[in-house]
Amino acid sequence: MQKLKVGIVGAGPGGLTLARILHLHGVSVTVFEREQFSSVRPQGGSLDMHADTGQLAIQYAGLTTEFKHIARYEDQEGRIYDKHGKLHFLDADTSAKDRPEVDRGHLRQMLLDSLPPEVIQWDHELTAAIERQDGKFELTFKDEKSHSFDLIVGADGAWSRIRSLVSDARPIYSGVMFVELGIDDADRRYPELAQLVGRGLMFALGDSKTIMGHRDANAHLGIYAAMRVPEDWVQTSGLDWSSNEAVKASLKAHFSGWSQDLLQLIQRSGGSGERIAPRPIYALPIGHRWNHRSGVTLIGDAAHLMSPFGGDGANLAMRDAADLALALVEDEDWRAAVQRSETDMFARAEPAAEGAWSAIQDTFSENGLAHTLQVMEEQTGVARLS
Repeated sequence: MQKLKVGIVGAGPGGLTLARILHLHGVSVTVFEREQFSSVRPQGGSLDMHADTGQLAIQYAGLTTEFKHIARYEDQEGRIYDKHGKLHFLDADTSAKDRPEVDRGHLRQMLLDSLPPEVIQWDHELTAAIERQDGKFELTFKDEKSHSFDLIVGADGAWSRIRSLVSDARPIYSGVMFVELGIDDADRRYPELAQLVGRGLMFALGDSKTIMGHRDANAHLGIYAAMRVPEDWVQTSGLDWSSNEAVKASLKAHFSGWSQDLLQLIQRSGGSGERIAPRPIYALPIGHRWNHRSGVTLIGDAAHLMSPFGGDGANLAMRDAADLALALVEDEDWRAAVQRSETDMFARAEPAAEGAWSAIQDTFSENGLAHTLQVMEEQTGVARLS
């Protein structure tokens, strides 16, 4: 098994988890990432790590102690408001919950710190992946350097370059656009907004739109204004996306008639160093799978991209990685191990993808508030306030 050479494209949670577990077991592994270095861009907000997927993968990676140092068990609250700012649901008891929040950047750095620096090859933008006559796969990068591997793993996200080796599937626009905003140092600068969001995740719903907020580390609030718009809205809206004030004014117009308290989450966003960016929500077809091809596979969003509703994306990517890594090190026939892990991944991802698609369509509907309240009551056992 130690003769197996694995090349991973993408240094997200899935790719790094796979690399970490393979490295622990002495497998030769290299991760290629197109970013120039680890902190070249913000990694996004918080993730809630599920016990049977993300946390289990962290356990297999031997990083549970390190994870507990960065996990925020206190930030597991849930709040739901209507568009007038009335609180309809509050789940504030976090004592028995086991889905702690962790900043994406902190999670990524934990995984990077667990690997020798030479395992990660930064500033490697993939230009070609081809199968050689000997059955190995060759990866070629923008600098024209090539590397060959027995197995290549596409952990390269929604618009995966590796996916085309096994599937013709393309992500489908959900009809929903998120606009990502943020408020830094909220406890000190805007304590009333920090209280509005609470210690976890909040939703305000109405008019088939949503304003979401979540608490991140260091008193940062991640804010999303989300609505149904055409896929080409960013190109056709005429907005100057380099002007935070222009974008915020447009968003507030979209949310006309909403509570001024809620609109302050938009107005106070985009301070110094805070970028406002559109995030169209895409998903691969529910039940996406492919005929097994020896020497190549996919994990995470490359395999089963789904909407963020349900919080399964990064968790499933890490579980995919753990299952694939353990299959490779436990089975002398690594090709059979890959095929077996794909079958398990397909079965695990399909119901999650179906639930995520239904959730985003139901949330962004005329009955979005009622639907979300019902789901939260069923999931938590906590009754709505009114």
